Amino acid sequence: MSILKVARMGHPVLRERARPVSKSELRDSLMQKLIDDMIDTMHEYHGVGLAAPQVHEGLRLFVALLDEDPGPKSEATVIVNPEILPSGSAKEEGWEGCLSIPDIRGMVPRFTDITVAALGRDGKPIELRLKNFSARVAQHETDHLDGVLFFDRMTSMQSLTYLDEYSRYHAKDDD
Repeated sequence: MSILKVARMGHPVLRERARPVSKSELRDSLMQKLIDDMIDTMHEYHGVGLAAPQVHEGLRLFVALLDEDPGPKSEATVIVNPEILPSGSAKEEGWEGCLSIPDIRGMVPRFTDITVAALGRDGKPIELRLKNFSARVAQHETDHLDGVLFFDRMTSMQSLTYLDEYSRYHAKDDD
């Protein structure tokens, strides 16, 4: 496997709408290698999600740790051509960061309960009901497929902070 170069904020690929992936493309060995490489890259950089545009591929595809409390043994889920359907209108603000915006955190409102309809790695339809943290991750990664960064979703820039200051002043609030 390979560790891929992660596009950083300012690169045009992060602001473009990604194109859908066909089932035949998904079966291709190069696409499967890209998925494996994305999973390895996500783990290498200690992320919980990584969208194809973040590795310079304009495809509607992301990998993520969608367990409610992801840990080292968590299995990555592959999501292709996602559609997000909120289950109700409840939103909650929570801290987010991004591998494409290293060392920055901010408070972002997200739906707390969603259903994701997509294709899995094998091209078969899947439907996942996600809540809280896993719902936040799926919404963040799907935003990448639409050219949206978490800054765009923030209602105020007051919470914007560097990782060191987040760890010092705000991380204890998450416990």
